[in-house]
Amino acid sequence: MLSKNRIKYINSLKIKKYRQLSQAFIVEGAKSVIELLGSDFETEFVLATIDFQQKYSSILTRHIPKVETVSLEELQGLGSFQTNDSCIAVARAKKNEFISKRPGEYVIVLDDVRDPGNLGTIIRVADWYGIKNIICSPDTTDWYNPKVIAASKGSFTRVNAFYTPLDSYLSENARGEMVAGAFLGGESLYDFQFAKTGGYIVMGNESNGIGPLVEGLVTNRITIPRYGEAESLNVGIATAVILDNLRRSGI
Repeated sequence: MLSKNRIKYINSLKIKKYRQLSQAFIVEGAKSVIELLGSDFETEFVLATIDFQQKYSSILTRHIPKVETVSLEELQGLGSFQTNDSCIAVARAKKNEFISKRPGEYVIVLDDVRDPGNLGTIIRVADWYGIKNIICSPDTTDWYNPKVIAASKGSFTRVNAFYTPLDSYLSENARGEMVAGAFLGGESLYDFQFAKTGGYIVMGNESNGIGPLVEGLVTNRITIPRYGEAESLNVGIATAVILDNLRRSGI
């Protein structure tokens, strides 16, 4: 049976303030936990059902973190998602370390993206299209929010984040680089030529788009042509469309 202190600790990590104080976060579900164990994240412990331990015994024995057996009822009482019927892990958050763009690389820049599901989707999409780094504004939702981790489907282990004021970051690091921003009005994505030397792709807030401070640093305004009557696209979907066209261009 889990101790009250263990239960209290796990529940505290559902709140941003306590995640930051503890520098730890929760990972739920078999796929995400297995990806976590195979990554460079430090795992504190894993709580798992007998069925999970038996199914993944060869993987679990190769890793240091202690695996504690819990019942399905205990697991569902601790987790954020009723569909989790296998395991929960607690891992150490990485330090917020500066990310510098490499020659030829494209980096995603997120300006005040608030919805955890959208951020998780963007992380997963970035991983699919081989984008390794995302620069986030301070108001972008917490990378280690349980909903972000869940929506990323394990891709959080392969994509890096750096939270920083975007105006100063781009002013200091994007000189001479392409900074393409997604707007409702701009050059058609289908005609746009991405720089072969790499650059930055800026995605804005779900309701307000890219803010004025960052907008002033955008070198190229691009838009996804609309053929129907929808007012706008979900920022996660828009990111996927832009990255797909980036890769179709041969970059």
